[in-house]
Parts: sequence; structure tokens; C-alpha cells
Amino acid sequence: MDILKATRMFDALSQESRLGAFRLLVQAGPEGLAAGIISETLGTPHNTMSFHLNHLSSAGIVSSRKQGRSVIYSANFDVTRDLIGFMVKDCCSTEFANISEDKKTGCSIIKLENFC
Repeated sequence: MDILKATRMFDALSQESRLGAFRLLVQAGPEGLAAGIISETLGTPHNTMSFHLNHLSSAGIVSSRKQGRSVIYSANFDVTRDLIGFMVKDCCSTEFANISEDKKTGCSIIKLENFC
């Protein structure tokens, strides 16, 4: 991940409604949530939430799909993983955090030192 892409994502997440929507979508998992449900859950007007969801989508941190008359949004977990990896790899000293690969699963493991 390059710094410009990371900056766009941080910008998208740096607003309360967008961060709340993103966190809700992470909790919802890959199946995602309808825009109306996100709006109602966060107590944000539909048109305002639509603006925020479009901002997150433009940054690539969420994706959307049509399902009937609804637009379903879901967190882009691959991009989120890359952003977290970018933060740990380039922004943290190894005395605080490091990334290793689990040889059995091929998954990245982020180890945070002295983080309780």
C-alpha cells in the first residue's frame, strides 16, 4: 500500500459518522448491511449517511452491491488488512509491533508488544 492510498483511507475514517458506519460494517461481516439499517442504527439521516458511505466507498474501504431496491454495504476486509499492515510495518518500531506470517495458514500475525 502506498502512502497516498493510506491517506485517502485515513481521511475517510476521520469523521465520526463514517468511522461509526465502518465499525458497524466490520461487525456485520462479509454479508454487510443495507444503507437504511446503517442510517437508522447510527441515527443519521438517510441522505447524509449516503454521502458518508459514498466517501468510504470512494476510498476503497467499503464496497457496495444492489440487492433488490436496497444498496448493501460491506467492509472491504482485504483493504482493511492492508491498511493495518501498512500502519504496523511503516509506522511502528519493532519494539512495539511486528508482523510475521503463520506458515500453516499463510495469514499475517500482528504482534503488539506491551499493549494491554
